[in-house]
Amino acid sequence: MGQLIGRWIRGATLAPLALLTAGIAYAQEDDVAARLAALEEAVSGSASAYVDNSYLFLIGGLIVMFMAAGFCMLEAGLVRSKNAAMQATKNVTLFAVAGLMFWLVGYNMAYPGATTLMGLLGTTPGPWSGGDLSVQADAGYAPASDWFFQMVFVATAASIVSGTVAERIKIWPFLIFTAVLTAFIYPIVASWEWGGGYLDTIWGFSDFAGSTLVHSTGGWAALTGAIIIGARKGKYSGGHVNPMPGSNIPLAALGTFILWFGWFGFNGASQLAAGTAADINAVAQIFANTNMAAVGGVLAAMVATAVLYKGKLDATMIFNGAIGGLVSITAEPLAPSMGMSVLIGAVGGVLVVVSVPLLDKFKIDDVVGAIPAHL
Repeated sequence: MGQLIGRWIRGATLAPLALLTAGIAYAQEDDVAARLAALEEAVSGSASAYVDNSYLFLIGGLIVMFMAAGFCMLEAGLVRSKNAAMQATKNVTLFAVAGLMFWLVGYNMAYPGATTLMGLLGTTPGPWSGGDLSVQADAGYAPASDWFFQMVFVATAASIVSGTVAERIKIWPFLIFTAVLTAFIYPIVASWEWGGGYLDTIWGFSDFAGSTLVHSTGGWAALTGAIIIGARKGKYSGGHVNPMPGSNIPLAALGTFILWFGWFGFNGASQLAAGTAADINAVAQIFANTNMAAVGGVLAAMVATAVLYKGKLDATMIFNGAIGGLVSITAEPLAPSMGMSVLIGAVGGVLVVVSVPLLDKFKIDDVVGAIPAHL
């Protein structure tokens, strides 16, 4: 009996120690597991952001590429029927030329990593090499996804010019100009802000999605082309403006809707990140503001047209009012409220309507109204 009691006492004494030891062991295992889980979460989170950001560029680029179809439909609808086929051909071929030239010269000039002449010129010559395509969490995105996204931007700038100089320029001179624009003119301007040039480093200039760098560049190029080439035959004969109606207004309306759709990729993907909830919230707000700016542009252009033309509406003015509103919000589509976005778009829409007669006064023939909408 004494031996049995002794065993119970020893067991009662050792049991708490065993439980304590087991608890410590389990606690250590839990701590190690927690640290491993945290490490895995950090690694997978970084990789997830890499994937999400890359997808944002790629999907945004695909949507912006569809804007080329929008420009094509808009222009084909607003030119006379005899020029519609050539206008469509120009839009397809300019996209190909823009892609080639941006790869050969443009991208490295727009994003050089180093500039000269006080930030006025990029200093990295030659074709884009493709970058480091290995998956590195600290890179933030796949290099080729960024190249593709930026390439469709430069094609947009070239498309702006196409409509303005329609019906009076042969395809080969136009494509030569497109090559110069996409290889040198646009990339140099883009480098001033997005490539670390003087607008960014000295002036602190900000252009969220390219209202100035893309659309204004295209608008200035279009204005220059219209002045150099001159007006279409008969447009200003007799001392007054002779209307030359488009061949297919419903087709132009379809082009407007495609451009409106494409702008969600243009502005939304310019957030440049989709790896966090804050990024997605920002993209969603950009979508909402972009849409409301187009709404403001359409309605303001409609009212302004009715006032200026004594109750008559002009479909092309309204279409370009939408584009003018979208261009206006592109400079900063995230910060404004939705109400302010409507107001910003409305200002752009009104400017389109009042600028068209001003261009006609100076006998600047803009076939599709791209100069007031983009410049």
